[in-house]
Amino acid sequence: MTTKSVSRLLLLSSVGIGSYLAGSYVERRKTADTVCLRRDDYVNERSGNLLRTLQSKPGLPIFGTVSAASPIPAEQKSPVVSNVSRIGQIMKYGFPGLDNVRSYDDYVLSYDRRTRVAHWVFEHLTAEGVKASQGVDRAKSDFKPDESVHPFFRSLNTDYKGSGFDRGHLAAAGNHRSEQKHCDQTFFLTNMAPQVGVGFNRDKWNHLERYVRKLTKDYPNVYCCTGPLYLPRKEADGKLYVRYQVIGANNVAVPTHFYKVVVMETRDNRLEMEAYVLPNQKIDDETPLTMFQVPPETIERAAGLLFFDKIARSQLSKINGKKV
Repeated sequence: MTTKSVSRLLLLSSVGIGSYLAGSYVERRKTADTVCLRRDDYVNERSGNLLRTLQSKPGLPIFGTVSAASPIPAEQKSPVVSNVSRIGQIMKYGFPGLDNVRSYDDYVLSYDRRTRVAHWVFEHLTAEGVKASQGVDRAKSDFKPDESVHPFFRSLNTDYKGSGFDRGHLAAAGNHRSEQKHCDQTFFLTNMAPQVGVGFNRDKWNHLERYVRKLTKDYPNVYCCTGPLYLPRKEADGKLYVRYQVIGANNVAVPTHFYKVVVMETRDNRLEMEAYVLPNQKIDDETPLTMFQVPPETIERAAGLLFFDKIARSQLSKINGKKV
């Protein structure tokens, strides 16, 4: 075979192989495009259905920001979907933030993985909801870690043992007595913060919790947001520092203060707001709660959160008992 013949054969082979590869590529692209179109149609259809489901739920964030509070078997319907209407009730006036949001059956919180204490906890209280049902008893509930939180970021009962601090509820167990399950879920350690016991958690803080519950006798709907603060203090050198203790092997932060911001709906559809900040220390039992009332915006600035952002301040008829 001559050199010319060999060259012609190589040229024809190259053209054939190139045509085969080009054809295969085109077919793969067509198949991929068809699959993508079908997948996009499927996703769009599901997204449309999801959006239609969520549009009527006031105050809900993007669906993926709300996490279930316990592992969900694949064959079961997610409680994020099943209790979405309750979340809508609780978060009617907006989310203060969307960091690690966790939804339980009767309250919602945002968990701070760095401090191992919630950023905020939100509750919707009614007279019926806070009334103790027969058989519901907090003595049946156990403090337990929330296993939906990564082990790196969980607080444990051992962190509190011997620390000198109580496991203080943010969503009070006494606010969730309609079902034993609701009471039990307030004992997740994600709902706890280290609190001084005598003089605070068992006394003045408890007085504030009971006061908020009593509001349900006069207001049909009470919305309560609770959380920790880490406030600066002037040291001996005249400079301001944010200092707080940590406890346990997981370095659970001990807040310097705690806040509650409460919105009440009146029977004639007016809105009132009250805001409190209490230092995490022993407080004289004779000190009235009104001494701890502060303008709500001071808490927002300190916490880096916006409370009840779906309510314009002009919509409030009272703040801390004073007409706006």
